[in-house]
Amino acid sequence: MKFRKTIKLYLIDGSTNGRLTCELSNWIGKAYKIPRSLIKECTDRPELCTTGVYMLLNKSADLSIKGQLYIGEAENIVKRLNQHVKQKDFWNEAIVFISKDENLNKAHIKYLENRLYEEAISAKRYELMNTQVPTQSSISESDKSEMEEFLENIKTLVNILGCNAFEAIRQTNITETDDDIFFINAVRGAKGRGKITTEGFVVFKDSQIANPVTPTFSSTLINFRNLLISKGIIVEKQNQLIMNEDYLFSSPSTAANIVMGRNANGLTEWKMKSGKTLKEYESGEK
Repeated sequence: MKFRKTIKLYLIDGSTNGRLTCELSNWIGKAYKIPRSLIKECTDRPELCTTGVYMLLNKSADLSIKGQLYIGEAENIVKRLNQHVKQKDFWNEAIVFISKDENLNKAHIKYLENRLYEEAISAKRYELMNTQVPTQSSISESDKSEMEEFLENIKTLVNILGCNAFEAIRQTNITETDDDIFFINAVRGAKGRGKITTEGFVVFKDSQIANPVTPTFSSTLINFRNLLISKGIIVEKQNQLIMNEDYLFSSPSTAANIVMGRNANGLTEWKMKSGKTLKEYESGEK
């Protein structure tokens, strides 16, 4: 059962593009979202000179292209972020989590850093920029239980702040008997399965990708297709191109284009087993 939550946002600088805090009711944690250009201004926030975990982000404007993410911990957040400003240039935004009662110690934040890293690897939403896997500290059973609850709240607020780094693309195990699965079966080996989500369109692992593409296929989409191949998201198996993992595309049409290897309208190409198109499904047509 999912419980409703109250979330409080505060614009520190009075601007939607500035620094902000994010809190859940009845939770000791607190999130800060800070643009890279305003890190130097954070000396006016004493609470950010304490212990916490943080994320450095470079979010892609296109859902179909992974952003970059670095996960870290520090006993003085502001000091560490200022070091990253000088040393790392890929990021443009930081999200920080601290405890309002200053009850997070070094073992706690090392545990959270490791767990956040594991969750990000599992979700496959971002390219992880950490050069080493964070080690997990040894903490008591009771502390571990508290940190796991803290972790769940971090994941909730990270989503609220516009970064879904820890949320799996497919929330449940999908089978072909589900009544909201869409298919493409077309020439040149195209055989795709996928699902519409609140973020875009997910093409499932093991979907078959058309090969070769048509002569009139968009050069932009050819470049994108080649990028997916170079990153190992599309791989060749037994002379057939296959999706190597579930992948979130920004739209049904982008997904259909890649699967079919030609310019296509995803609203009419993606169909249920009954023959109903995605367009008919979304419009509520019988």
